[in-house]
Amino acid sequence: MNEKIDNSEKIVQFWKESSNQNYETMQHLMQSKDYNWALFLGHLVIEKLLKAHYVKKHKKHPLFTHDLLRLTQKTGLVLTEEQEEWFDEISTFNLNTRYDNYKQEFRNRCTLEFTTDWIKNIETLRLWLINQL
Repeated sequence: MNEKIDNSEKIVQFWKESSNQNYETMQHLMQSKDYNWALFLGHLVIEKLLKAHYVKKHKKHPLFTHDLLRLTQKTGLVLTEEQEEWFDEISTFNLNTRYDNYKQEFRNRCTLEFTTDWIKNIETLRLWLINQL
């Protein structure tokens, strides 16, 4: 199922472009004050760049996972402790926005200050990942 692919550069490009589209949507969601959804999209921005790294390294389709730290480990990227913590925390934005039992609590956490801080972290990781590609 996870066989080598011939057109890996095309697939890497797909993940990068999809990430860029999600990045634009994340910014729109910030402007409209939909903070929990902005962070959800921020998670997708990072996840898709990590999947681009996975394809580039392994020449295979990426793992079916939303766990950013797990994806990062599979790419071979060397992380700082801070980056590990950020990837781990950003992974929770996916779960907290998707599942009803977490949604309200997460929405309450997503103040302007909290969200702005995490969007800055997402942007920092995004640029780092793009530069590593």
